[in-house]
Amino acid sequence: MSVEVTPVDLSVRIGALELKNPVMPASGTFGPELGAFIDFDRLGALVPKTVTKSPRVGNPTPRVCETPCGMINSIGIQSPGLEAYLKRVLPLYRAYRTPVIASIEADTIDEFAEMAEAVAAEDVVKALELNISCPNLEKDGLAFGMDADTTYRLVRKVKEVTDKPVIAKLTPNVTSIQDIARAAEAGGADALTIANTILAMAIDIHTRRPKIGNVMGGLSGPAIRPIIVRMIYQAYRVVCVPIIGSGGVMSGEDAIEMMLAGATAVQVGTANFVDPTLMLRIIEEIKNYMMEKGYQKVSDLVGKVEV
Repeated sequence: MSVEVTPVDLSVRIGALELKNPVMPASGTFGPELGAFIDFDRLGALVPKTVTKSPRVGNPTPRVCETPCGMINSIGIQSPGLEAYLKRVLPLYRAYRTPVIASIEADTIDEFAEMAEAVAAEDVVKALELNISCPNLEKDGLAFGMDADTTYRLVRKVKEVTDKPVIAKLTPNVTSIQDIARAAEAGGADALTIANTILAMAIDIHTRRPKIGNVMGGLSGPAIRPIIVRMIYQAYRVVCVPIIGSGGVMSGEDAIEMMLAGATAVQVGTANFVDPTLMLRIIEEIKNYMMEKGYQKVSDLVGKVEV
């Protein structure tokens, strides 16, 4: 006698955007070239590399170095610029059914709004992720997302120019992630990505020089996951909007841990450099966990840590 297996529901909602499953790449670790390794239509969303208004060459090399359980990168948001992005990059994603979340970065709040309006006008773009963890020319070199008032004003300005879901990508380099999360929500953010990389530095003891050309860079990978899980948990307790967890997800177990802390979805970044097919395995591992534990909907996992 055959046993009927009840299918599990992996779909999640990020604002008005419905995703078939909660797994997506992190911006900066994903591009059209990965289409040679994985079926994009099996992912929850596609998040291309962050785009800036003007072309940028990025930071000096070396830009990446390995660290215990992670890596430091300082790419500097190398970008072809908005015009090339609209003409040459976004059209590559029209072949896929999976929604595109466009990541944008700008030097001022007004420029963020200008970028958002132009990118959101493209029908292939279903949501915007605001990279507010970048240097802010209006705040003496601090990141936009390091100041609650600036975060509020930036998100609010962007919400004035588009009806598409707006996701604020927060920086972990703050004293209180709760304050920034509340400010982004108050400004109208439909969701939060927690978080970007952690400021770090590594030195070659033989040359006595920094291993990164820009001296410091962003630490990512499994080493930072416990910190990100903590921040997701803290933010989930003070906001009502969905959270996308990002930082050190290497397996379905890692993704589930973030969801139990309060994440509705997760982004996979550094792991894509190790195994470009890993996101598909993570989706299957989440599904297997749900079947084993008797969960029918993946959304039932969100925030269910027992404290």
